[in-house]
Order: sequence, then C-alpha cells, then structure tokens
Amino acid sequence: MCAVSDFDEIKLKREKMPKLIVVLPCYNEEEVLSTTIEELTPLMQSLIDSNKISQDSFLCFVDDGSRDKTWSIIEQFSLSNTMVRGLKLANNVGHQNALLAGLLSNKDRADIYISIDCDLQDDISVIPKMVELYVAGNEIVYGVRSSREVDTLFKRKSAEIFYDVQEAVGVDIIKNHADYRLISNRVLDALSKYQERNLYLRAMFPLIGFKSDVVYYQRKERLAGETKYPLKKMLSFAWDGITSFSTVPLKLITVLGATIFVVSMLISFWIIFIKIFTDQAVPGWASTTLPIYFIGGIQLLSVGIIGEYIGKIYAETKQRPRFIIDKTV
Repeated sequence: MCAVSDFDEIKLKREKMPKLIVVLPCYNEEEVLSTTIEELTPLMQSLIDSNKISQDSFLCFVDDGSRDKTWSIIEQFSLSNTMVRGLKLANNVGHQNALLAGLLSNKDRADIYISIDCDLQDDISVIPKMVELYVAGNEIVYGVRSSREVDTLFKRKSAEIFYDVQEAVGVDIIKNHADYRLISNRVLDALSKYQERNLYLRAMFPLIGFKSDVVYYQRKERLAGETKYPLKKMLSFAWDGITSFSTVPLKLITVLGATIFVVSMLISFWIIFIKIFTDQAVPGWASTTLPIYFIGGIQLLSVGIIGEYIGKIYAETKQRPRFIIDKTV
C-alpha cells in the first residue's frame, strides 16, 4: 500500500472546505468596528453556505492597546455572534506586531488566514476569489490595488517614490500591496521561524517564497475615524523596510566617500587655477570653509545611517517579546 505523499495530502486538504480565520488588527476603531463586523459576517456566512469554507471559520479582532471602546465592542459582539473572537494586547505594539499576534496565536488552528485592516478600505468582495486561488494551488494570494484614484496627489506621488526606492535598494515587495493577503498554514509555519523584532511583513512574505498569485481591487474611502498611518509613520515605516531588508544605505557611505574624494580633488584644482591665473582668490576662505561644511555633513549622515543599523542590532539582541496578550474572547 503506497504512502500518501506530502503533495497529495496538501491536495486532499484543498479539495475539502478549508477553515478560514480573518485577522483584523484594531487600534481605536470604535467608529467603524460595528460596521466592519456587520459587513464581514454575511460574507463569511455566504462562503460557508456555498461550501467554500468550513463552518468553524471565524473573525479574529486584535485590539492593539486601544484607548477607546474597541475592546468592549469586540466583547459585546462575541456574545451574540459566534464568528467574532478577539485578542486584547497588553500594550500598543504597532500594526505589524498586532497583525503577527493575530496570526501566530491562531497558528495550526486553520488552513488559511486572511489579514485585512479593520477600517475595510480594502475590498472584501475579492475574498471569495482569494479562497478560489488557494484551492487552485497557491499558498499566498496578495491583494493589490488596481489604482490610487481615491488618494490625494501627494499620497499617490509619495507612494510611487516609496515603491521605487524600495526596489532600487533591493527590497523585494509587491507594488501597491499593503497587508491585505491570504496565506496558508504552511506559509504561517514558515513565518513563525522568522524571529526578527524589526518587522516588515510586506517584504517577509515574498522572501518566504511558495507559489503565489494576485487579486486586484479598488480601495475605498475610509468610513469614519482617522488614518492610523499619517505621513510621519509612513516615512518611519518605509525607512524600517529599507534598513531591515537592505544593506544598500551602508554601501552608499562608501560611494559617498569616493564621491567626496573626487569632488575634493576637482575643487582643489579649481582653487589652484583661481590662485595662479586670477586675482579673485580670497586667502584662506576656500581651504577652511568648504571642507568643514562638506566633510562634516557627510560624516553626520554616515554616522546616522550606521547608528540606525546598530540600533536594530541592539533591539534584536535584547530578544524582548513582540507582543503580550492580555485577554481573549
């Protein structure tokens, strides 16, 4: 009697109704949370009724240390809605860690997981398509925005620069993809082996590999409340992504050093020319002022970049927990 191979076992699981857990990080989302639950519940039920997912599939809301009524709303809905479950983190740990908490806390409890922001700006109507692509053999399905028409001109341009810079320094990411994706339990198991504290999940999943596909959708306007990613946070997030997955900034220091040497030589030749062939030279100005500002600025920039990497090494060596769960419902 032939033993069932790992491939055949995975195929058999896909042919059955997979169990789905939808993970939704929340931070001060009391204004939109009820609407989110009311929209997702019938979608999940329709997938169950059409035998696309199993009956024990559910929604997992992760309260990332909210200061409003987010957790009390989750608790209330969990009493009347069997699909609603929640994790309350002991402190605000940030979107990436909150998302990771929701995923890892449910590891091996489902076949597939979908992560999506609680404000539902990402279109939930493509979730059935995501499930279909998983059944077809994909381990990861990325939700990708088809356009950025709802964004302001500044946000569109800054997003383009963000992705261009990431690609330029060698970070492998899916353009116009945030954290709306489906992953299999197999992928989640691989993700759990990554122990870094400086999280940038958008680049970690392409790094893991496995067969993947894409679904395109149109992003909606936010229903209520304020965005949790203002410009300052977006810039910080982008910088974390670069320094966590690329050493190009360190290599740029070498390039800057070589460039400074070449420019300094050219300036030196120019100063000698002015001194010998004209009477316009100001004694002592060029040789004193230019090196101070030029070399000093580059040194500060270089020390700052090196400091960023040393800071990340420091955070990694402390091995502090990425999240602590306070309550569950």
